[in-house]
Amino acid sequence: MPVDRVRVAAAVREILEAIGEDPDRPGLKATPQRVADAYAEFFAGIGEDAAAPLAHTISVSRGPAPDTLPSGAVVLRDIRFRSVCEHHLLPFAGRAHIAYLPGEQVVGLGALPKVVDIIAARPQVQERLGEQIADAIAGALDARGVLVVLDAVHECVTMRGGRQPDAGAVTVAARGDLAEPAARAEIMLLLSAAER
Repeated sequence: MPVDRVRVAAAVREILEAIGEDPDRPGLKATPQRVADAYAEFFAGIGEDAAAPLAHTISVSRGPAPDTLPSGAVVLRDIRFRSVCEHHLLPFAGRAHIAYLPGEQVVGLGALPKVVDIIAARPQVQERLGEQIADAIAGALDARGVLVVLDAVHECVTMRGGRQPDAGAVTVAARGDLAEPAARAEIMLLLSAAER
């Protein structure tokens, strides 16, 4: 269901009045519509199937043919994302790192950022975001293992409350073989080595 921009704009106008502002002054006159347009973009993932970008998989075998499965993890690092915290409706943004151990299927690497974008475009908390990304990949690809590491900065931490501008949050979601401590540690080591 698309965002109801008319209702969002009316609500923003009400908020401006509630904080003591004049929503008709020149600097704010177009603000309700601008916020409605931004919310339509921020929340475009509501109702979208996050696994849809993973639908076009490539079946591979475990033999010595050219389409043989990789024996190790497929890792895609530094996928930029942004979302909106459901607690204060303030943005958080960062990088996602995704690793998966293919089962009988692989997917084009460009599909993984699309999954992140869809799930991030909903009111979220970082912990659930990582879990939902891992579930979408594990389910759609029947992967032997999935690991999702999110590293983000939250405006609800940097701009209000504790006001810690340098604080960042890291979360980890793991499924299957990559939930095993040794396998997960190997991927985390790869990610940290690549950052140097």
